[in-house]
Amino acid sequence: MQDSNLGPAISIRNLSKTYAGGKQALNDVSFDVPAGQIFGLLGPNGAGKSTLINILAGLVNKTSGHASIWGHDIDADPRNAKRAIGIVPQEVVFDPFFTPAEVLENQAGFYGVPKAARRTLELLAAVHLSDKANAYSRTLSGGMKRRLLIAKALVHNPPVIVLDEPTAGVDVELRRQLWELVSQLNSEGVTVVLTTHYLEEAEELCDRIAIINHGRVIADKPTRELVNMAHEKVVALTLSEMVGALPTHPAFIKCEAEGERGLAITYDTSRMNAGEVLALVQAQGLSIIDVTTREPDLEDVFVSLTSAAAG
Repeated sequence: MQDSNLGPAISIRNLSKTYAGGKQALNDVSFDVPAGQIFGLLGPNGAGKSTLINILAGLVNKTSGHASIWGHDIDADPRNAKRAIGIVPQEVVFDPFFTPAEVLENQAGFYGVPKAARRTLELLAAVHLSDKANAYSRTLSGGMKRRLLIAKALVHNPPVIVLDEPTAGVDVELRRQLWELVSQLNSEGVTVVLTTHYLEEAEELCDRIAIINHGRVIADKPTRELVNMAHEKVVALTLSEMVGALPTHPAFIKCEAEGERGLAITYDTSRMNAGEVLALVQAQGLSIIDVTTREPDLEDVFVSLTSAAAG
């Protein structure tokens, strides 16, 4: 792995992209990806994530703004910028008549990696494909092909790797294996940029998250800070008596009966805490025998932010 350059792994400033037909995919986007982190780039379909990744990969030309990878400007120093990044695309595409070993050897050749410095067998072992090294790629399962894509992105030993929806359409076990591999790469010093629709995975894996919507960055914070932006929390109560009239309060966003003796109260955490919710319920003559709470999660924040941005 290359030494850290002390600055951000990726730096994007005022990046915009308008396609020939007039569609603006990116609108003045700015953010940094800290070196050594797992960084989540989230957003609804059509938000501009793929355009941003394709600009970094050198596949799409930006309209304006600046981007650098590992300190190398993508315009002024495109060769080193490309060498500093490995892209794992969403689409699984291979020549069906090459073996995994040949796929990696060919890719290493494209990047000018000398034969003596190639790590084909090491990379195949890392993605658990050693036993398939000489099988035709067309005989691999979908999950094996996904793992081979990750190995392919690593042949030139880049300090930054971008995974575009790596677990889309894969089963739970393969998803777990892929995340173990990503975590292992990160522990070895690789900076990982991840796009995913599985928000619970992003919340668990990512150190920091940027959310993009309609071509604009609408959030860019450490993951825990982002989750803490949610102002809604749910308290589920079991009562000693049957639920009659539902308790009310201006800070209650929602109050619903759950079965004969249950209440689910969604409240605004900026206006009251759980203890005050319980006190209010008891003040209305109800006896509580059990309490559970549901903390807000990344999905709550994501829906709230993207809905507000769309409004």
